[in-house]
Amino acid sequence: MKTDQAKSSHAKRPWHRSQMPWKGRGENDRSDMQSCSPVLCVLILLTITFPVDNSPFPPVKVKLHDSATLSCSGRCSGLARWTVFHKRSDPLAECDQTSCRSVKEGYQMIHDQYLKGNLSLTIADADFTKRGWYTCDCDGKDLCDVQIQIKPLKTPIQIKPSESLVLDLHISDPVEVIYNHTDANGPSSGQICTVDGRSPQCKPEYTQRASLTAALELRDVTPSDSGVYTVMDIRNEEVIHIYTVTVQDHSSDLDRDRGPPIPVWVIIVLAVGTAFLTVTVSLVVLVVVNVKLKRENHQLRMKDAKNTVDANERSDSTEEEKLNVPP
Repeated sequence: MKTDQAKSSHAKRPWHRSQMPWKGRGENDRSDMQSCSPVLCVLILLTITFPVDNSPFPPVKVKLHDSATLSCSGRCSGLARWTVFHKRSDPLAECDQTSCRSVKEGYQMIHDQYLKGNLSLTIADADFTKRGWYTCDCDGKDLCDVQIQIKPLKTPIQIKPSESLVLDLHISDPVEVIYNHTDANGPSSGQICTVDGRSPQCKPEYTQRASLTAALELRDVTPSDSGVYTVMDIRNEEVIHIYTVTVQDHSSDLDRDRGPPIPVWVIIVLAVGTAFLTVTVSLVVLVVVNVKLKRENHQLRMKDAKNTVDANERSDSTEEEKLNVPP
């Protein structure tokens, strides 16, 4: 069973007074340290300053809203249950020899796996509220301590000058916003704001521009505000969200609309191609017109020939009629 010290070390949290090695001893006993040998004092100091993480279970890292499986193996003939580390009396899911129960919605243990010694817990929807340490115990005896972390969100943002940059913080825990510039002429990198509660505490150059609603808003951005903004959980030292921000100035927009300059050889090829296409189209039109005129001329000749034949036939018929008339 791991102690509270191991959990605090693994989460990179500072030592608490209650976790000091002399916890539980009287104030008079603590004075014994002051009279310890130099070697013993150094060993105690190193133990306090550099606690060792003896956790055999690495953190489970998942994407936001993905399912997460907290692994734990061990035979348990009694009641196996999972709890949040700081809420040991509030089970999430549990199993015994007859069945498994999801005490809280979204947490599940599988009975077939439990019977085989697989006591893993499945979290259906891992969000930021589900970060932290979880403990699996069998009849009150701790078996596994597993930490779940949410992988940092990454968002590219392109905005125009004078617009507002909105950074979602996602969690109610204290956070800091760290800025890393991508422009040599931009402001210096480092922490620009911290948020603990309903008001942000920002560097002087950001105080008048920053406000907090459901998110941290930075008003009237300029191209020098381009860069990488990192939202970090201060208490757990976990990155929550990384924003890559590009503020496009108007000249950049015009250049982007114009596109890259056209090479000379492309212009020459286009000119020659256009001329060739024009000549080709003209020749095709002339050929078509010529063929059409020849066809119409041929039709006119055929029509004239037919009219001539018809006229001759009518003339011959008239002559015969005159000859057949009796005197």
